[in-house]
Amino acid sequence: MPRKIRDLIKKLRDVGFTEIRAAGKGSHRKFIHDKYPGAVTISGKSGDDAKQYQEKQIKQAIESVTQ
Repeated sequence: MPRKIRDLIKKLRDVGFTEIRAAGKGSHRKFIHDKYPGAVTISGKSGDDAKQYQEKQIKQAIESVTQ
């Protein structure tokens, strides 16, 4: 069963990612970390099921900052 978007966001915040507030509306959120080049973008509402590529991207981002 896929995780929810809110679970992915919680995992990012737990390892120190912070959300960048972008101007405008929409369901995309960007997260940055001092040790991570660029930003991680998550799309979807917090109650939506996460896509497989999103789970993979989050896993890779977390692994890169916790090594």
